[in-house]
This record gives sequence, C-alpha cells and structure tokens, in this order.
Amino acid sequence: MQKDNKNKGDTIKIVLNYIKRYRLSIVFSLIFAAITVVLTLYLPILTGDAVDYMLGKDNVDFDGLLSLIFKMAVIVVLTGIAQWVMNVCNNKITYKVVRDIRRDAFDKIGKLPLKYLDAHASGDIVSRVIADADQFADGLLMGFTQAFTGILTIVGTLLFMLMTNVWITLVVVVVTPLSFFVAGFISKKTYNMFKLQSAARGEQTVLIDEMVGSQKVVQAYSHEDDALKKFDEINERLKTYSLRATFFSSTTNPATRFVNNLVYAGVGVAGALFALNGHLTVGGLSRFLSYANQYTKPFNEISGVITELQNALACAARVFEFIYEEPQIPDAPDAKAPENVKGDVKFEDVYFSYVPDKKLITGFNLNVKSGQRVAIVGPTGCGKTTVINLIMRFYDIDSGSIKVDDIDIRDMTRKSLRGNIGMVLQETWIKDGTIFENIAIGKPDASKEEVIEAAKASHAHSFIKRLPQGYDTIVKEDGGGLSQGQKQLLCIARVMLLRPPMLILDEATSSIDTRTELKIQNAFAKLMEGRTSFIVAHRLSTIQTADIILVMKDGNIIEQGNHESLLKQNGFYANLYNSQFA
Repeated sequence: MQKDNKNKGDTIKIVLNYIKRYRLSIVFSLIFAAITVVLTLYLPILTGDAVDYMLGKDNVDFDGLLSLIFKMAVIVVLTGIAQWVMNVCNNKITYKVVRDIRRDAFDKIGKLPLKYLDAHASGDIVSRVIADADQFADGLLMGFTQAFTGILTIVGTLLFMLMTNVWITLVVVVVTPLSFFVAGFISKKTYNMFKLQSAARGEQTVLIDEMVGSQKVVQAYSHEDDALKKFDEINERLKTYSLRATFFSSTTNPATRFVNNLVYAGVGVAGALFALNGHLTVGGLSRFLSYANQYTKPFNEISGVITELQNALACAARVFEFIYEEPQIPDAPDAKAPENVKGDVKFEDVYFSYVPDKKLITGFNLNVKSGQRVAIVGPTGCGKTTVINLIMRFYDIDSGSIKVDDIDIRDMTRKSLRGNIGMVLQETWIKDGTIFENIAIGKPDASKEEVIEAAKASHAHSFIKRLPQGYDTIVKEDGGGLSQGQKQLLCIARVMLLRPPMLILDEATSSIDTRTELKIQNAFAKLMEGRTSFIVAHRLSTIQTADIILVMKDGNIIEQGNHESLLKQNGFYANLYNSQFA
C-alpha cells in the first residue's frame, strides 16, 4: 500500500509538472471559475430579497421585484459566459497536456534501447500511448471542470453563510468532515482496482494485436479456439476488475450524498428555529437553504471527480512508467560525425550477451578492410545477426571495442554511424504511403528519376509499373496487397538509392524467386564494388564470391577464410556446404 501511495504521489508530481507549462490558461480558468462561483452565490441573495418582497397579503413590492428579476437575468447570462470561457480554458489545458504526454511517449520509442522493445509486447506499448492517455484525459478534464468550481463554491458558500449567520454555519462545518472521510476511504480502494483494470486492458490489446497481425498463421494452425480461450480469460479478469472498480467508485456519490442530506436537514432545522425567534427572515432562511444545497453539491461532484482521478492517475502511471523508462545510452557530448567514411571495420576483443548470466560472444576479433565482402554463416543462434546488431549499435557491447575508420563507434553519433550503413533485413517494413515515399524513406529529397533508377537496379521497376498508379500507388502499413518478395525488392531499392559506403545484407533475398535473385545478386555485386559489405546468409551459394567468410558457432569464429580455402580445410563450413549441395 505504501508503495502504491508513493507511486501515486510521484504520478501527481509529474502531472503537475506538465500542467504548470500552461500557467496562463490556469490563471484564466481560476479567474473565470471564481467569477462563476461569485455570481452563482450572489443569485440566492437576490432570491431571498425577492421572497421578502412578497411577504404578506397585498404587500408585494412589484417595482423591487422587477428590478431584481432584471438583475437575476443579467447574472444568469454573465454566469453562462464565464462558465463557457472557463470550460474552454480547461479543455485547452487538458488536451495540451495529453498532447505533450503522447508526444513524449512517442519520442521515447525512438530513444529506448532495442532490448526494451524486444522484451515488451508492442500491443502493451500501444495501449499505454493511446488508451491509457485517453482515460487520463477524461479524468483530468473532469478534474479541471469540477474541482476548481467545486472548491471555490465550498469556500464561497461558507463565507456567504458566515456573513448571514455564524451559528447555523457551524452546523454545516461540524458535519462536513464526514464527506472527506468517506471520499478518502473509497478513493484508496478505487485506485488499486483501476490500476489492475488498466493492466488487464493492456494485456487484452496485446492479444488482439498479436491475433490480428498473425491471422494467417492462427488460421493455418487452427489456433482460433486457444486464442479465444485466452481472450475470454483476460476478458473475464478485465470484467472483474472493472466491476470492482465501478462498485467502489459508485458508492462514493451515495455515501457523500447521505452526509450532504444530513447537512441540509441540520441547516433547515437550525434555520427554522432562528426564523421563529425573529433572528432570521424567511428570505434569509430561503437564502441559507440555497447555500446549504450549493455547499453540499460540490462534495458530490468532487467525490465523482476523485473516482475519475483514481482511474486517470492509474492510467497516467502506466504512461509515465513508459516515458521514464531508462533510455539508451546517449551520444557522447563530443561524439564525432565523420564524413567520407572509407569503411574499415575492426572488432577488438568484443564481449557481449543479451542476458548477463548467459554468454554469447566472447573475445571476438575481426579486421575488415574497406571494400571487402564479409560473409557470416553458421547455425541458428550462433550470433550472426548479433554481430550486425552490434555494428549498427542497436545493442552496446559489454567490453572491447568496435571501430569504423579507427573511430570507436561509441564515439560516433548514432545518426552518423547508421547514415553510412545501408541495411536490408529478412524482415520487411513498409510504411503507410506511396511506393515512391517508401523507396525514398532514407532520402526524402530524391528526384523521381533517382528513385526509378534505384528501382530498376533492384528489379522492382517492372512490378511497380504494373500497379494502378505506378510509383504513386498507395500501400498500407505492412504492404498489404504486395507479395513478400515485392516488399523485399522495395527495401533493396532503398539501399540502391542511398549507395552508402557500408552495406549489411541479412538474408536480403530470402523471399525472392531464384531467377530474380540471380539478377539482384548481379545488382548487389555492382553496388558492393568498393564498399565494405557484411552478408548474413543461410544459402551458401550466395556468398561464394565473398573475400572473407566467417564461420560462427556459439558466438565465436571457429573458421575463417574464402570459399575455396574453407572447403580445403574440410571442417564445419565444408560440412554445411556439402549438406546443402549433396
């Protein structure tokens, strides 16, 4: 419980830090909230005076009543205008704060180390940035709209009641603390339930994201029933947490309303006694009852606000947990951004593991000269892709050094390092946009001619021409409507457009037919001329022309040489090669 309270306190501090950026809007909101409250509280005074003007048969002051009715009409109009301006200010504050939080959350995605994204489901991250931020916005808006006016109304009514009758006001003040006690007790229960509700909602989003993204695999392996069972289990938990959260929160209003009715009854009895003794007019009693009603009403509203704020804070805590996650190690202040990179790459005594107690790469050494083609082969899990991740600095090494042109890559900016490396992966990524935009993603200012030349070099031009709008054809996220091979050709075209000094090809032609692959291999051969290239391949026929072939096993280089020399050694590589061509 103490930990939850501490987390809640930290969350409130962070929220306040976001809110204080909009001090001017808060000031305006408070000013117009105060105007709204003062005008609302002035209205019962006029109502009480109107009652006093109508006491007694044939004793009605019509002139005085008409004057009061005019004043009341003006006050009602002014109150409406002030309330509208206050709501506009509150909306601006709320949605600007949520905009800032979402922007920080999205910005954090680009700053998080790859190990975090690898270890956390994308659906949960989406749930935090979208659903939890929406829930937070709803609670925050209600908080601004009702909390400001509610607190000011309570203070204002107390002052007006004190000016009218001190003793009746004491009746109100004595009973009031019960409302705070009831609301505080219930809020502790609701926060924990809303926190569990948000977590379950995140689990549900993860499952839906997985099932929608892998629908073909789900259907191919008849996994529908198992997926439905898991969904039902999560859905049942979400229902349980939601019901409990709603139950606890729904008890707040009736409980505080009961206390408020006690206040109203106490005021009515005490006021009647004072009126009978001549210490209070009938209009004064009417005014006091109106104030008692206005005084108790905010407690009902604030209790509802507290409930919503518990939900909002629980959702905000999940968003802030993501925003304040440990980012990747930033670039050094004096990090270099070298130009005209040649492409010399050197690994010196490199140690790395994804999990501290499970070793992977130990004492790795490699010296690649500019323009050399380096092929990396070996069984699944031997560390081939890990070497690529380290060169790109998707992961930082545990010890040792990796140098490009004798500069440690940790002393280079990530943007500069990655800007000098063209990468084609086995996994394709197509963004929502035109074919042209997808090819030019690394060079947005590229001309149409440059993009077409790159597409021709990657043999993508022929299928692009057959599309309805050619290069202006819009493809959706993940390239729906395109085959896996076509998507990979677009990814290859991106690299052909950039022509960087270093290349990384990780199973770059795995989804392409053999005939097209031969053409692309020729295109790659031209592209790789004079460029340092790292090629990860399972099909050994594609790497026979490599200058250096690294044979890896369990994170270590066990053999090294060109194709002919490795075959003569009749070792691990020869066995791999012969197993494919036997």
